[in-house]
Amino acid sequence: MKLLVALIPLVALCTGNAVPMVPGDNSHYVEGESRYIWMPDGDGVPHLVDLEAPVPPEAADSRNGANNAYWLFTRNNPNNAQVIVQGDANTIWNSNYVASRPLIVIVHGWNGNGNSAINPLVRDAYLAVQDANVIVVDWRGSAGGLYTTSVWAVPSVGQFLGDFLTWLIETAGGNWNNVHLIGFSLGAHVVGNAGRHTGGRPARVTGLDPAGPQWGGNSNALNTEAGQYVEAIHTDGGLLGIFDRIAHADFYPNGGRNPQPGCWISTCSHSRAYEFFAATVQFNHLVGRLCGTLQQAQSVQCTGSNLNMGNGVLTKRGDGIYALATGNSWPF
Repeated sequence: MKLLVALIPLVALCTGNAVPMVPGDNSHYVEGESRYIWMPDGDGVPHLVDLEAPVPPEAADSRNGANNAYWLFTRNNPNNAQVIVQGDANTIWNSNYVASRPLIVIVHGWNGNGNSAINPLVRDAYLAVQDANVIVVDWRGSAGGLYTTSVWAVPSVGQFLGDFLTWLIETAGGNWNNVHLIGFSLGAHVVGNAGRHTGGRPARVTGLDPAGPQWGGNSNALNTEAGQYVEAIHTDGGLLGIFDRIAHADFYPNGGRNPQPGCWISTCSHSRAYEFFAATVQFNHLVGRLCGTLQQAQSVQCTGSNLNMGNGVLTKRGDGIYALATGNSWPF
């Protein structure tokens, strides 16, 4: 009897509906089966998400990309945003936007906003090495609240972003060959939709640990049609991120799964994707080796040709599965 009593909690933990108690620990999670998962907000704080929570119809209908905000940063205003409003050309003329510069677009993930950790980190890395137009997309109105509702909002948020970029380039000048879209988690699927909405014209699209829950088999997920060259960096595959290939070049640092070096919880491994990327923009030092299979990538046993992970080189191109080992702290 004592043995039976002792086993009851263990059995409960193995069921798909068990509520995990340790913040950020997703070791219980089984893709496609588990109801609950810990997800980080824009500051990396874990929140328990119920993937089966009912969504009020009015909540879903009220979320779309019409409320996206577009914050421009340049070397002339590296810390203070200039807000560009679609349809108001004066907001461009009164800004530091220069058509001949590279155009870098950064999109945060669930429960984030324009001030979330990814934005200053990636923005500052770019401005340290390039005289660029960096646009941070703030879609907090649709990114907050129920995760499922935010998932439903992604296509609209991406389409509005695509329309904004088309208007910006047509109004103030620019070149799609100078455009690099970068999205983290749900933001990776946002930039996927934005890129497809513009006909795949952006030179580069980078998905930073593209969100996994509710995205398996989802036609709105990031794919190779989003840009001329699409890259994904997988750091929490099978938990908060997608593990399977979705891009032209898919990178699996340290095997692409939790725990990443220096992390002990899934939410930390998820955020490693944008930390790795920012480091590569500034230092371009993390080099992947081509793998024959995902299994080789997971065990970091790849011996093929080299391709640098991440970086800000607009002409970069590659194809295949790549693995590499990193350090456990900046710049990795």
